[in-house]
Amino acid sequence: MEVRQHAGVLEISEIDPFLAELLRQVPESTKAEGVEAAERRLFSLPAETKETELCAEWKVYVEPELRRLFQTATETVVADLEPLNGNSKPFANCTLRIPLAHAEAWLNALNQARLVIASKYGFTESELCDHYRSPIGSRRDLSLFQVNFYGFLQEFILQETHGGSSDSTSKGEQ
Repeated sequence: MEVRQHAGVLEISEIDPFLAELLRQVPESTKAEGVEAAERRLFSLPAETKETELCAEWKVYVEPELRRLFQTATETVVADLEPLNGNSKPFANCTLRIPLAHAEAWLNALNQARLVIASKYGFTESELCDHYRSPIGSRRDLSLFQVNFYGFLQEFILQETHGGSSDSTSKGEQ
């Protein structure tokens, strides 16, 4: 997989079919509904629950805006992923082009997805930090790989948009 910034676009090329499928799952993975731990993580209160007034104001004034922000970011990602959905060669490597203007939405959606997946499966800090874990033998193992892959993408997006120079290229092995 190769990541390159060029002419206002973050281009991720040579994406193998397995990783392309994980990318297509980003929008669905952001949905926290029905996963109480994920809801608590995404919409954590600013104080202890005994601070009822502050927590109530947070729920009224901040949480709706967070939900709107999360939804808008996910909609942007869905639109950017559209070219991956029409790939006529399902087993061929593909390329994803993300306008730099959409980088923040991608970072937001990938973070949402990581938090929801980690909450759903109750991953421990130790599991989340074990980047050498293999093989993928269960749905839980696959989900841990998915969390790490999304983190890997976040790192590249940040590197290319905030730390890299224009027209730069990075390679990552996944």
